[in-house]
Amino acid sequence: MNDLFLRACKRLPVERTPVWMMRQAGRYLPEYRAIRAKTDFLTLCKTPELAAEVSIQPVDLVGVDACIIFSDILVVPEAMGMELIVEEGKGGPRFPNPIRNRAQIEVLHRPDPNSDLKYVMEAVSLTRRNLQNRVPLIGFSGSPWTLATYMVEGRGSKNFRHVKELIYSHPSEAHLLLSKLAAAVGDYLNAKISAGVQTVQIFDTWGGILPPDAFLEFSLRYIREVVERVRPSGVPIIVFCKDCDHSLEEIAQSGADTVGLDWTIDIGVARSLIGKKVSLQGNLDPSLLYASPERIREAVVSILEKYGRGPGHIFNLGHGILPDIPPDHARAFVQAVKEESPRFHR
Repeated sequence: MNDLFLRACKRLPVERTPVWMMRQAGRYLPEYRAIRAKTDFLTLCKTPELAAEVSIQPVDLVGVDACIIFSDILVVPEAMGMELIVEEGKGGPRFPNPIRNRAQIEVLHRPDPNSDLKYVMEAVSLTRRNLQNRVPLIGFSGSPWTLATYMVEGRGSKNFRHVKELIYSHPSEAHLLLSKLAAAVGDYLNAKISAGVQTVQIFDTWGGILPPDAFLEFSLRYIREVVERVRPSGVPIIVFCKDCDHSLEEIAQSGADTVGLDWTIDIGVARSLIGKKVSLQGNLDPSLLYASPERIREAVVSILEKYGRGPGHIFNLGHGILPDIPPDHARAFVQAVKEESPRFHR
């Protein structure tokens, strides 16, 4: 099996820097769009054969060193009892009945991932089988805080008015919700591990909307709970918190093996702060993939030079790949990492 990625997670020596895309198969691939043209998004998520097919596309078509299972973070709140609606071309997923009071939190149930999210586990098992050990398979979940923001706001938000009112005016209710989510996410990731994923990633997309003290109380505290639930499995754990450079050292102490970085921090600075404790994942600005292959290669070399020699680096974008990136530029990015990184591992 190609264990380059897994060895990098554990800061073990590798012959080159592994590379993968932050987001699973997506709209930038024509082959993905061809499948999406025939089905809606939630049906794609809930049909194991289709989810497995689009999960593997970046491995076959772009050449990444790891495969991430195709799904959506909001299937967990749906499994807890919330109605989830995804209307094509109408602003993304939404919860028509967002959480506005304690009673709504109390009725959320702790899902059994092997029944309530059986379709995800079937997609994991099928994808792992179809990969034939070419590359490791990654499972993921939104962090409790990120899931809570969607559940309380009802959809994406610019000012997060409702969820911030919850934490500042009704903190006990916020902690009740986040505690329930930590248990559900822990169960979900452990079930994915049992189904076949070889590492897991926790995405905290909205941790950066909180000031540092609130981030520690309402986000990182519950990421730690999830890590504690998953740690006995022994698989590498990646934690990515967007816009949270203010708390890198605390994130590195969460129990994660790898800390993901967005593109707003110098990876050399991050290595000096936390690189002896964890491996680092990142951190090319996704918009750089609009540039020419030559410019992409220059940016790749710059990040490799800033990180410096030695193990513990997984090359990645600083967030998800954008939907209108030319596929050839994505391939050029991956190829540049594969060709330029070996000299940093001699």
